Amino acid sequence: MENPADRKYTKEHEWIKIDGDIATVGITDYAQHALTDIVFVELPEVGKQVEKDKQLCVLESVKSVTDVFAPLSGEVVEANSKLEAQPEKLNNSPFNAWIAKIKIKDKSEVEQLIEAKEYTEYVDSLEH
Repeated sequence: MENPADRKYTKEHEWIKIDGDIATVGITDYAQHALTDIVFVELPEVGKQVEKDKQLCVLESVKSVTDVFAPLSGEVVEANSKLEAQPEKLNNSPFNAWIAKIKIKDKSEVEQLIEAKEYTEYVDSLEH
């Protein structure tokens, strides 16, 4: 699957789509393949203050339980409650199934994220 160029990425396999001061966060196709079938999503609470590189939420798959890390610091302003009833949306379409929206606290953190091309090269290096 192609990594959309309209997003930024982390080396922990989260994607971020920025609109003004709001960052929509999800997991990449690489992450969902590694997890296999996601069966449960523990969403962050709206209003939660998150810190860059700290836990945002928890995903449970048939294989393991894993943390999703906040790619940026800020406040959770929305969580995708549809994932509570349909966690498999993250498997079926990881670039359309977002997890949370964060109001960005420090715009300079955006510069530490990587572009789609660099992320694709990073993932390719992991697979070879």
